Amino acid sequence: MGTLPGFFITGTDTEVGKTLVSGALLLKLRESGIQAIGFKPVVAGTYTEQNGQPLNEDLETLRIASNLQPGELDLCPYVLDKPAAPHLVAKANGMRLELETMLRAFNDLQKNKDCVVVEGAGGFLVPIDDQFDLGDFAQQIQLPVILVVGMKLGCINHALLTIEAIRARKLVMAGWIANTLDHEMDLLKGNIETLQSRINTPFLGLIPKLPVNLQKLSNQPYSIDALKFAAQHIQLPAA
Repeated sequence: MGTLPGFFITGTDTEVGKTLVSGALLLKLRESGIQAIGFKPVVAGTYTEQNGQPLNEDLETLRIASNLQPGELDLCPYVLDKPAAPHLVAKANGMRLELETMLRAFNDLQKNKDCVVVEGAGGFLVPIDDQFDLGDFAQQIQLPVILVVGMKLGCINHALLTIEAIRARKLVMAGWIANTLDHEMDLLKGNIETLQSRINTPFLGLIPKLPVNLQKLSNQPYSIDALKFAAQHIQLPAA
């Protein structure tokens, strides 16, 4: 495949598999010889490592997938402690999230790598502040968008609404990925076929439920083996 500047990974909701997909895509890109790295504009929710350092499981997953050592590069300009809406956590902490800060951090990282896989936070229109949302951030960086659909009841409506919002920002869709959640939904095949018939963008694969030994533990990143498992079930978008 030709060199792509990166992708923006969004989802139909929070906890639908964006981090798993982002990590798997990073592995596939790196395996193809592309210098790829992960990035998040904001994360909310930390756990404390044995040495007392606060970490975020999504960022640590991206770090593992990017083959980076702890603290080697800054993959996120805003790391918030509480797992809640980022703009509200920031406000409660007496701070304000700034779109320009996110863009500057992304641009600094992009200078040193062929490809940046940007994982959003929650859904596509999560607020950054009283004026901007993550859709504005995606519009500014102009990367092709990959939508992760968490396969559960209601996902068809959520996916179609999200795609309308993406296209309203005049962004390019690179594809979509179906991710099986804790329990395989009823009529899974029919749901995927319905989405394929209504989403005019490439279907990049279905990630099955992770085997028990690969499932993510609470307050821990995904293992490299879990990312490899997911990577086996998806394909990279065409350049």
